[in-house]
Amino acid sequence: MKPSRFIYHAPTQIEEVLDLLWEYGDEAKILAGGQSLMPMLNFRLLAPAHLIDINRVKALNQYSLSDSGLTISALARHRDLELSPEVELAYPILHEGLTNIAHVQIRNRGTICGSLAHADSAAELPSIMMALDGQMNVRSKSSRRIVPAGEFFRFHLTSDLDSTELLESVFIPSMKRNSVGAFDEVTRRKGDFALVGAAVVGTWSERGTIEDCRIVCSGVAPTPLRLLEAEELVSGTDLSEEVLVAVQQLVMESLEPTEDVHTSAQYRKKVTGVVVRRGLARLAEQRSVVNV
Repeated sequence: MKPSRFIYHAPTQIEEVLDLLWEYGDEAKILAGGQSLMPMLNFRLLAPAHLIDINRVKALNQYSLSDSGLTISALARHRDLELSPEVELAYPILHEGLTNIAHVQIRNRGTICGSLAHADSAAELPSIMMALDGQMNVRSKSSRRIVPAGEFFRFHLTSDLDSTELLESVFIPSMKRNSVGAFDEVTRRKGDFALVGAAVVGTWSERGTIEDCRIVCSGVAPTPLRLLEAEELVSGTDLSEEVLVAVQQLVMESLEPTEDVHTSAQYRKKVTGVVVRRGLARLAEQRSVVNV
């Protein structure tokens, strides 16, 4: 199929983008990488009257790493960050997540901010951003605001963005000293959307216990789902085998996952327990790396 008719805009400045969003609102869609948008246009799941292509806005095509954290602008591609040794060293969990996204051809064009704005609950990046306490820098013609990742995802394919707003960038704070992370997922085939995924982050204390643990799952709910009970169970422990068994059992008993054409809720329950356990086991393995 082909998309329905639309008016194409190719601004070169951020201000032009914001003016167009302000003028057309619900009738407009932003085109960045296009890896999600273009299939939806071709299948006519979306039919915007205006398409705003931001690829000529050079100010949006960058990312920067500093002592305070990582800032990723709207046009930074998955592959750019995946191939950065500095980003991999600073945020290994982000690197792992990026390598699991679809295929190289998709990652060459797809953008970090585009994936987050798309707000697919089965995608890798939303859960990772929640685990890393990412902050969304949202801008419109009249205002700027910062939205924590935990508040940004409202429902499946629905974010906190207003129709006049642009996700200009995302900021990920630097990981704490002795902090480690892991990402794992289960797919039917390499490159498919995950049936279940888990992003796990924690900090090893000098006492040899895991603290500030975050466990966020993808593919099990309309938004990335933070498992607060599981976090409470493992916090203050040494992530022994007994603890891992207990948290796996807790997740399988307490989770109420969604069911769809891809798999049953019962299967997701079992697999989520396994994936969470794997992630926590990875944190335990990394304990020696941080010299605790």
